[in-house]
Amino acid sequence: MTEDYSGLTQLGQPTALPRNPEEAVLERVPAPHQDLRYCVRFTAPEFTSLCPLTGQPDFAHLVIDYVPGEWIVESKSLKNYLASFRNHGAFHEACTLDIAQRLVALLSPAWLRIGGYWYPRGGIPIDVFWQSGEAPQGVWIPAQEVQPYRGRG
Repeated sequence: MTEDYSGLTQLGQPTALPRNPEEAVLERVPAPHQDLRYCVRFTAPEFTSLCPLTGQPDFAHLVIDYVPGEWIVESKSLKNYLASFRNHGAFHEACTLDIAQRLVALLSPAWLRIGGYWYPRGGIPIDVFWQSGEAPQGVWIPAQEVQPYRGRG
């Protein structure tokens, strides 16, 4: 069976980065093997946003795991969406949870979790974790295994 991807607006063509997450277009495609349960992982080790108060850059290592239902996220649109946070001012918690909620709304996955491993701000790393519920039985979901921040000493 050949899928129709004609409705996609970013894949396979030059695409400008969105100015902010609200303008970013996230796209989806039908999940392959909808009869199987499997985990999809996206890792963004160089995620960047701005502190909403100081305008200084914040950096995170994001890990997004999900078990698809009918849809998977189109990866170029996800990359552009994540890049749109570069000039967006929001606290770590808001960025992490907004990404999770937007993906859940788009995909209606069987399960999703996100780990936001943020680098220190003011001497304290702020890590943010969320998941949509219990992981489905019988699906191999590896540990995120992002090393916690270790200061000197």
